[in-house]
Amino acid sequence: MISAPHTYSEWVQVLNILKDKSNDAEVLAAMRSGTIQWQSGIAERFAKRLMDTVNYRINAASDKFQKDLNRAHNQERAVVQALLGLRRELAFLAEAINLPVLPDKDRQQYVQLVISQADRIQNSLEESAKRDRSGKMSNIVKNHRVNLF
Repeated sequence: MISAPHTYSEWVQVLNILKDKSNDAEVLAAMRSGTIQWQSGIAERFAKRLMDTVNYRINAASDKFQKDLNRAHNQERAVVQALLGLRRELAFLAEAINLPVLPDKDRQQYVQLVISQADRIQNSLEESAKRDRSGKMSNIVKNHRVNLF
């Protein structure tokens, strides 16, 4: 079991576990019950480390999605699974960054960054799907939105 972090160094350890994607459920529980002294210097380093970790996970999820799509060979089921996997990851990251330890203003801003990234990904997918003349890919992308969480 992962202990709730209370110091910056403990948070760094928990965020490294989050980055490694080794135990998301336990990490999320620990992060939700963690605390930190929100003071100048520590707050900035903590926020940067948190955002770097989330951005790393978003990039890794996008890379995995692209690989899954390349392997799908336009098989509808595989494309849907890739979309749903990306949605699950983005939803998890939006939840993981919505931490009680963060000041409300910062928390809303960070969650909005994840939501905005999900919206950009969805828009990009819809634009790419327009190239499919059959309309099948466009239908799949619109029916299995990655920004719906």
